[in-house]
Amino acid sequence: MTVTVNGPLPSGSYDVAVVGAGVVGCAITRELARHPRLRVALVEAQDDVGQGTSKANTAILHTGFDAVPGSLEARLVREGSRQLAAYAAESGIAVEPVGALLVAWDEEQLAALPQLAEKAVRNEYGDTRLIDPPELYEREPHLGPGALGALHVPGESIICPWTTTLAYATQAVGHGVDLHLNSPVSKVSWGEGVHILTTPRGTLHTRYLVNAAGLHADTLDRHLGHHDFTVTPRRGQLIVFDQLARELVHHILLPVPTALGKGVLVAPTVYGNLLLGPTAEDLDDKRATGSTSQGLALLRGKGARILPALLDEEVTAVYAGLRAATEEDDYRITAHPEQAYVTVGGIRSTGLTASMAIAAHVTGLLADAGLDLGGPVRDLDPVRMPNLGESHPRPHQNAQLVAADPEYGTLVCHCERVSRGEIRDALVSTVPPRNLDGLRRRTRARAGRCQGFYCGAAVRELFEGAGA
Repeated sequence: MTVTVNGPLPSGSYDVAVVGAGVVGCAITRELARHPRLRVALVEAQDDVGQGTSKANTAILHTGFDAVPGSLEARLVREGSRQLAAYAAESGIAVEPVGALLVAWDEEQLAALPQLAEKAVRNEYGDTRLIDPPELYEREPHLGPGALGALHVPGESIICPWTTTLAYATQAVGHGVDLHLNSPVSKVSWGEGVHILTTPRGTLHTRYLVNAAGLHADTLDRHLGHHDFTVTPRRGQLIVFDQLARELVHHILLPVPTALGKGVLVAPTVYGNLLLGPTAEDLDDKRATGSTSQGLALLRGKGARILPALLDEEVTAVYAGLRAATEEDDYRITAHPEQAYVTVGGIRSTGLTASMAIAAHVTGLLADAGLDLGGPVRDLDPVRMPNLGESHPRPHQNAQLVAADPEYGTLVCHCERVSRGEIRDALVSTVPPRNLDGLRRRTRARAGRCQGFYCGAAVRELFEGAGA
């Protein structure tokens, strides 16, 4: 198992290098790890996996009911949704099948609901159902007044995005993939059958290259002479409400979608919170992940309409993520066989859901481009990730586990009920955290209502004591 964070990159040539360790890049390397003869590298600019768009989204496992029928995205979301649901059950990734309600607030939106139901059928999802106001308010009694009806989509679920990305990376590294962190790619050159990637840690050589660089996929594409798309970062700001607000909703509450996206929603999380958001702001700066007073005010205004009681609840956190929007309403996955290169661009909010199907699709494109996958595919040893969700018992609630190891019964973060045992396990895991934020994504420590005010010193002491 190899994870590097500093020092020179290894010499020699890889068969495949994947640039970008978000949920899609990690899924691709996991899929490539099923081919044991391949030497594979995953190259990431930051110091952890899932540090970009993958850590800051609405964490919904989509059915794909409202995708553009016939698009690549529609097919991969449809396939990926089933695959990820099965993988999550096998790997211990928290998922809750809460279902969604697309709520119509005016006559125009109400008239659009049957069309969305027909669109769902064209996307091979036939379980939607129109419901009238009495049933809507029976399902969601705290919904704001004036709703005219809704489309029920029972297959929509919520999922833990942090654990999903980490599970992919853990399996990939456990089966021979080299993960190189702190390695932003500043230049790519191609010649004589080899790509040379230039990073601050030196150069990396590979025969085949996969560009899963997210917000920077267009920049990497241009290094190889392609101008097929431009990424416009689309900021989504969100407000996280305290766990005491969780009982206000029972479904994901969606607006009728627009050209800019799915709009502002109210959704529960697997961690027991409620989310309000996101905004949809097209920007020029690919680093603009800060929240703004204007954005938060817009969200509060929308929230007052959707769920008035929500604004009386405590806010735990605010955050913002950047989606990799492009000129077309579809994924931009393109093979360039003459360069032994595949671009995986324009992967927006559905990338989490579609990640496993994207990985299989990209592996097929590499094979079509001439990559010898090297014989039989192997089954990967399963991983069992720590449960971060509230729908199943946490470690401190497992009497047998605590009896066998009292560290699981010693709470460090009381807001999120995180034990010393969980923190210890994260610090010695296959892909350990490199900072306190990475530890939070692996355990929920410091993610609660006090945001680390009470437990911060104790968590830091454990982190630094492990030599992380």
